[in-house]
Amino acid sequence: MPDLNFIADGVDMPDVNRDSVAKWIGDVARSFGKSVGPLSYIFCNDAKILEVNIKYLGHDYYTDIITFDYSNSRRISGDMFISLDTVRSNSVLFKHDYREELLRVIIHGVLHLCGIDDKGPGQREIMEAHENKALAILSC
Repeated sequence: MPDLNFIADGVDMPDVNRDSVAKWIGDVARSFGKSVGPLSYIFCNDAKILEVNIKYLGHDYYTDIITFDYSNSRRISGDMFISLDTVRSNSVLFKHDYREELLRVIIHGVLHLCGIDDKGPGQREIMEAHENKALAILSC
């Protein structure tokens, strides 16, 4: 079972089954030939994610997730800040259930750690396809 830490920073801890999510993350990572090392999810609000984005990345905008990658070639590991405010607003914008949007963002960070990018031409669609595939195998 992956070493999975959930931390709430200024927000209520989201209702997510940690054991099911840990198994799911392990299954997704294995599909990329990776094992899972320590992963921390820091759930926060928009103010905190903006602060992190400015301080560490020099980006002055809100986002749903920031992933700090400590992986090596075979094992994924990292810290992921998730703004629950942005997850909520994106769930409305994209007409997704809040829980589904939160799980999409949770696995989005893992997919980055597995080597999937979403910044270049056509890469966002590739990322979304991987997110949808991962959500389809989730059993929690």
